[in-house]
Amino acid sequence: MKLDQVKKIGILGGGVMGGGIGQVLATHGGFEVVIRDINDEIVRQTRESIVDGRWGIKRAVEIGKLEFDTAAAAMERLTVTTNVNAIADCDFVIEAIPERLDLKQQEFAKLDGIVKPDAIFTSNTSGFVIAEIARDVSPARKALFAGMHFSNPVPTMRMCEVIYTPETTQETIDTVSAVAEKAGKVVCMVKDEPGTYGFILNRIFAAAHREADKIVDAGIASREDVDKAMMTGRNWPSGFYGQRGGIGRQW
Repeated sequence: MKLDQVKKIGILGGGVMGGGIGQVLATHGGFEVVIRDINDEIVRQTRESIVDGRWGIKRAVEIGKLEFDTAAAAMERLTVTTNVNAIADCDFVIEAIPERLDLKQQEFAKLDGIVKPDAIFTSNTSGFVIAEIARDVSPARKALFAGMHFSNPVPTMRMCEVIYTPETTQETIDTVSAVAEKAGKVVCMVKDEPGTYGFILNRIFAAAHREADKIVDAGIASREDVDKAMMTGRNWPSGFYGQRGGIGRQW
């Protein structure tokens, strides 16, 4: 499937992360978006995050980052539901459920039998091996399977890591990258690597965090001063130890 064939995108999992992905795909990408989650409360919270959240559509309009007409059109294209069959006819699926490998494997195995056979499947995992996530889908679907890791908060962070396995076709890689770019993201290409966790962003951050811990544990500097050094010397939005965002949370 090529970019011009991708009209409708399904997102499995809402909340801050799934909602943020859906928001940028609808506002900047111009795609029809369906976000599916398991209960009405999560659906309500997802809608609230998209519209009224700190990085939501309403605030984007208020501060001049998004035109009112563009925002209104995006909301018309965006649906949040508990009905899994609502994503059956999607051309492209992004999974954004909790970071549990077994759960992701189970959900993709179910989706493989629900979503049309030529749809591309992607996971927003923070770092699980993509081939392992795709373990239980059909051989044909594995060729259409990739990773698509967004950074939180999605509406403001520009990065998207696109992770490809040995089985991912070049057309799939090209389309996943093009979808991310159409949504306003800068694509970083990553080769799927068995036996690892994390791609570029999280592996480098984890290594830096280990070094920061050594500095603090040795009494060389306090946690506060380590954070200040990174935030004022490298312009990081946050350090290692203070209040920061993460999976499912706003910054």
